[in-house]
Amino acid sequence: MKQNLKQKAIRRLKILEGQIRGLQRMVEENEYCIDILRQSLAVKQALSSVEDLILENHLSTHVVEQIKSGKEAKSTKEILEIYKLSKRSKI
Repeated sequence: MKQNLKQKAIRRLKILEGQIRGLQRMVEENEYCIDILRQSLAVKQALSSVEDLILENHLSTHVVEQIKSGKEAKSTKEILEIYKLSKRSKI
């Protein structure tokens, strides 16, 4: 993984870890449902930003190498697979 993207992903994952703990605490303490939902949505957004970094890394490293080595079909298949998965998660 590219070092700068790896550092960003790790930083965001550590933030996410804290958000998840906060979310758990909110549920344990019977906080107001809307507040819990707001925090949950923030966690989803943060996780999405990590996914964006991982995808950026994949496109700028692995896909480029696959294309250079004549494996365009493999990179296309992988990207389409991830695209389809992302569409399903929004339903």
